[in-house]
Amino acid sequence: MGLTEWAYALSESLLSDPLPRRWAHSLGVAKRARSLGPIMGDDAELLEAAAVLHDIGYSPAIATTGFHPLDGARFLRDREKADERVVRLVAHHSCALLEAEERGLRQELEGEFELERPGLVDALLYCDMTTTPDGTQTTSAERLDEIVQRYGPDTIVARFIQRAAPEIHAAAMRVEGRLAEVSAEGQPM
Repeated sequence: MGLTEWAYALSESLLSDPLPRRWAHSLGVAKRARSLGPIMGDDAELLEAAAVLHDIGYSPAIATTGFHPLDGARFLRDREKADERVVRLVAHHSCALLEAEERGLRQELEGEFELERPGLVDALLYCDMTTTPDGTQTTSAERLDEIVQRYGPDTIVARFIQRAAPEIHAAAMRVEGRLAEVSAEGQPM
């Protein structure tokens, strides 16, 4: 079984029944990751696998700290012996260090999991933050507004996402810029 097939099967087993909306979001994020193939090169499969797995830490079967990037990454590392790059992407997806800081878990996250290379971190952040909870495409601005409304403005998640907003928007712009460059290169003169 290949990396992506394994990732889809694992994510589905952890999310589809207890958290169908989270599963739909994960499928949408993975679809978005596939669309980045032209700029991802050899890392396209890695990105897609991390995309479909990024939220498995929400699964009641594996949630322990209540901080899904850390719970998901620990499960992938300790129980699944997953590719370490996939584990690092899940651990650090969508500015997780800032949320870890809000939760008092930054040292644990940083100490256990190295950051993956910036282009991959940007790509996964872009895929996650331009996909709605139901798995459809959106803009990063609309997604951030939706998160604040869903969780409430005074929650840890809302505080973190508002702090992370500049980096989220910047990453989205970097990815969209790379896509535009590749698209322009393919156009006849």
